[in-house]
Amino acid sequence: MKAFGEIIIKLSDLIWGAPLLILLLGGGLYFLFISRLAPIKYIGHAIQILRGKYDDPEEAGQLHHYQALATALAGTVGMGNISGVAIAITTGGPGAIFWMWISALVGISTKFFTCSLAVMYRGKDNAGEIQGGPMYVITEGLGKRWKPLAIFFSVTAMLGVLPIFQANQLTQAISDVVLQPNGIPASFTSNLIIGLVLAFIVALVILGGVKRIGKVTGRVVPVMIVVYIVTILYIVLSNANEIIPSLKLIFADAFTGNAVLGGSLGAIIITGVRRAAFSNEAGVGTAPMAHGAAKTNEPIREGLVAMLGPIIDTIIVCTMTALAIIITGVWKHSEADGITLTAEAFDQVIPYGSYLLTICVSFFALSTMFAFPYYGSKCLSFVAGTQYQKWYHYAVVILVVVGSVSQLQVVVSFLDLSFALMAFPTMISAILLSGQVRKAARVYFKKLELKQF
Repeated sequence: MKAFGEIIIKLSDLIWGAPLLILLLGGGLYFLFISRLAPIKYIGHAIQILRGKYDDPEEAGQLHHYQALATALAGTVGMGNISGVAIAITTGGPGAIFWMWISALVGISTKFFTCSLAVMYRGKDNAGEIQGGPMYVITEGLGKRWKPLAIFFSVTAMLGVLPIFQANQLTQAISDVVLQPNGIPASFTSNLIIGLVLAFIVALVILGGVKRIGKVTGRVVPVMIVVYIVTILYIVLSNANEIIPSLKLIFADAFTGNAVLGGSLGAIIITGVRRAAFSNEAGVGTAPMAHGAAKTNEPIREGLVAMLGPIIDTIIVCTMTALAIIITGVWKHSEADGITLTAEAFDQVIPYGSYLLTICVSFFALSTMFAFPYYGSKCLSFVAGTQYQKWYHYAVVILVVVGSVSQLQVVVSFLDLSFALMAFPTMISAILLSGQVRKAARVYFKKLELKQF
């Protein structure tokens, strides 16, 4: 088992090289260029869409704009923003955060294109239900001869959206913050019990289908984001004199890597982009599956809603987490990793802060564990049919327990590898069909200017 874990880690490090960086960053810059920054110009309009101004219950789809974004954010806002940021800083130094920002900025245009395509080229599963996502974009947009690429995406996505990282880090948080301080040492047995409880909770929600998932995430996600940001702001503002030095450190270390990597600029860029991909998944392909289910006949409209994801997820939430870790200095002297490092930052400023973080983390992690199985079941339905969806859900429930008792580095590398493999078909299809989005965007924005909506 140890040898298998080492293979996963090596494969993950190998694939996250120049080709993938060029595809994600270069592809995002290409989308930004051919759209002439149009998505960014219409952020205000995107917020109006999100608020329901243009909702039409008669239009095709399963989720309202807000529910689609909430489901997508449930799969991204969470451990990637809390544990992922801590991992980025401990492995790549504070400068890795700068490259997370860059990745998120180009990710805005990537989300706009990939999620517009998810509505533009929706298909139907074998039950006749309208579905969206890269696998349908590939077959409906590029043609049936491209189906092997769509199947490749679906198979890798079924692995990439397994909620094992969330289960692992939530188990670690409960063990380190709640159990060990009260005399219950961390052990395989204690982690297994936590995993079984988490699996039971996940089963209650995901076995209820997409509508229950949409309702639960729509209620939980915004509350937890607000609570988390307010708490982080308290930590940051309590050390207001350290804000500017911390930001300077992020910018300086972004081009030297001196804090951790001894000047390895390439390694620090890779670290930032890897963690940004895990945080906001722009170009990976999970969000298009949620936005592809939105109740709208306007692809550009949903693309505009989707582009808000990286702004909320990485630019706001990840930055807040990074500042808390850097300002408190825990990254310099602590040997902790993942969620435990962030918990130490909370404890330094807020009495019982780690308990508050654990509560936030619990909701974040669970919301992701609710959203991810929806993606995986859609992929399985594409490959084998909707009649097998429940089997994917059963497998997820079991693997939540497996994730709870697994080694963190192996879990992270396994998901990094899966995300990298998912990105290739997602970005290739989006680049090939980008002209269709550009044409549709011109028509949509012209109608908007003429007030024809």
